[in-house]
Amino acid sequence: MRVGGSEFDRIRSVLEEADAEQPLTAQEILELLAEHGEEFDSAHRVATVLGRQADGGNIEVIRERPYRYRVPETQAEHN
Repeated sequence: MRVGGSEFDRIRSVLEEADAEQPLTAQEILELLAEHGEEFDSAHRVATVLGRQADGGNIEVIRERPYRYRVPETQAEHN
């Protein structure tokens, strides 16, 4: 498990490592986090963190049912 970093930094790091081709649901992201040794309380917490970041353009939210999330291409390329 990584020590330090904001919740968003931890999520983004795992998403970039996973290099998912398709947007993921909060539950799928929660499962990826667990596989990478990152602990989060729930998929709801993941969605909350990502939703807050969407306003700044750090995360793209696909507002379907269920919501799906992805790191925008330009964001992933700069990290």
